[in-house]
Amino acid sequence: MAVANTNISMPSRPLKAAPALASHKHSITPPKSDRADRTSFSSVKENTAGIVQSFTDNKISSYLRYEVDGNETAIDEGDSGGSLTPPGTDAVDHQRMGPLTNPHSALHGFVCPCEGFRGWKQIAVRGKIASKSYGDLKSLGMGWGWDSREESKVDSQSQLSTDKATIKDGASIPGKSPIETLPTELLGSIIDQLVTDIPPGGITPRNVDLMSLLLTSRTMHSVTLGTLYKKITIPHSRVFRKFLTHIREYNALGTIVRRLDFSHFNPTGIGLTARQRAETLNLIPVTLLECLNLTPNLREFLSQEHIDDDMDANVIKKLLCELPNLQGLDFCACSSASFRDAITTVISTCELPDALPITRLSFHECTSLPSSVFETILPRLQRLTHLDVAHTRITDDILFSIPHTARLTHLNLSKCSYLSGARVVEFLSNHPAAKTLVYLNLGSDIKSHEMFNRSEVTALLPVLPASLRSLSLKGSEMDKSHIPLLLPLTKHLEELGLGHGLVLDDIRKLFVPNQEASIEEQLEWIPHTLHYIDVSDLTYRQLDLSTLFGSSCPVLRNDTLPLEVLEINAEVYKLMSNSTLVKRAGWCVKEAGRRYWLVRNADNADSGGRDWKWGANYWGMRKVPVARAEVGGMYGHYMFKR
Repeated sequence: MAVANTNISMPSRPLKAAPALASHKHSITPPKSDRADRTSFSSVKENTAGIVQSFTDNKISSYLRYEVDGNETAIDEGDSGGSLTPPGTDAVDHQRMGPLTNPHSALHGFVCPCEGFRGWKQIAVRGKIASKSYGDLKSLGMGWGWDSREESKVDSQSQLSTDKATIKDGASIPGKSPIETLPTELLGSIIDQLVTDIPPGGITPRNVDLMSLLLTSRTMHSVTLGTLYKKITIPHSRVFRKFLTHIREYNALGTIVRRLDFSHFNPTGIGLTARQRAETLNLIPVTLLECLNLTPNLREFLSQEHIDDDMDANVIKKLLCELPNLQGLDFCACSSASFRDAITTVISTCELPDALPITRLSFHECTSLPSSVFETILPRLQRLTHLDVAHTRITDDILFSIPHTARLTHLNLSKCSYLSGARVVEFLSNHPAAKTLVYLNLGSDIKSHEMFNRSEVTALLPVLPASLRSLSLKGSEMDKSHIPLLLPLTKHLEELGLGHGLVLDDIRKLFVPNQEASIEEQLEWIPHTLHYIDVSDLTYRQLDLSTLFGSSCPVLRNDTLPLEVLEINAEVYKLMSNSTLVKRAGWCVKEAGRRYWLVRNADNADSGGRDWKWGANYWGMRKVPVARAEVGGMYGHYMFKR
């Protein structure tokens, strides 16, 4: 599907002197919001058609191509839902405009349920042990509300003869094609493959294949409805209004919804001021709360900074206390004063359940939240697996308050200045929840805070679990004595972020055996598994670029495969971007926002996709995903541009 985005092109930054390596050990600096730097929408998507670490960037919503009415309301009273016909096109039937596709789609009516529609949870089952699968319901003479009752009264002998004659003259009898006779669960899994997580650019219709399937047959219609409404992506307030209007009219559709995704939400409108956008009453706390009330089976709620003012105390209370099936909750970069006041009001005035159902939680870059928020919520997460509290005010005691029943696989503690290195090492050594980690980000900014000194890194490396696949120690104090401790980790890690204090010769020892070692030791050498290494803390002098690109250094040769990405700093990037040695060595340089990479130019059959990445393909993500989805929207921005 074509995406009307362009390759990222960021202006070059002026070079700065290498930061002093003076210790900022355990200095507590309250996280500061970067809201001034995040005033515009930025959608970052992996460009999988290019080489590794290629991204596309778009700051314009795909739903804002045409002028909109600044006075439109949240309630759709017209047949067309308030959509304007795109200029230069023929008039379309307003009964065929879609709520979940481009607002100008000509497929509206076909996502409406048939008369008497009932959602999955609304169908009673005979017997306590009866399955709720559609196949079993149908065998009980039950099913969707639109299933014809006359069909169930057909003479059994006639029905048997019909089943035996599903194929007539090379064509299937309507409703009896091979694919329609598959179990609904299997057919639903097949149709799920047609879903696009990321809204397309321009006026390209979204999920057009699914919209066409709705017209195929009753069986395909019912199964496709489940796919269409299971994961809802809201890129713009007008789309939210259409969706809310639809589930308000057909409540049963809301019971299908499992994910509400606002990660692509763009708050801007064409020529509309903030006041005019507010007057449309599309996405406001009242309508968001109504939406949550109409989606009682919600499992994932994905928000971000551009809707933090729309989450008041009632919305927060609903998310924390009244959605028993909610498992994934993401508040990425929500740091406005209104959001802070709303969540602190809830934890201080409402009686939260002793155990919350949430298993995946992200407060990534929620810089304004007080420690009391984490102190109240984390002890209630008994089944926690994903936790992202990067750049927040979480403390040592709060970290230890995570229940022992939790089984963490993804943990992001980067830039947490209220944490001390010694206590973090103790947590990772002794806490039962830390024994199953796959992704661990302990990075820090050496300009303001250093989480681990040299001795704490020495204590940390031996206690890390063998399950680990991604580890970042960026900003930590390191030296050559840590290389022997890192070597066992390189046999199962795929991503490794190094701290400051190392030089090129130290890094070389991670990839090839020491030439000074005995023959026996060299023969026993186990190859590394690293695809990505972050050396952005190293200056160009420490990397020794002339040696790095020389024939005597193996780091950039095929000897170090599967290594394919080195993350570098802006200073090194500027030097490499003007050098012909990079291309001659079979590498190239890439950039995205504040990040820079040296990437191997090779046709690699490995796409980089891993189960532990939860939808991402490229290397070095700095935000923990709480839902399996393609990288895009503001989440892509925080994963790969910051």
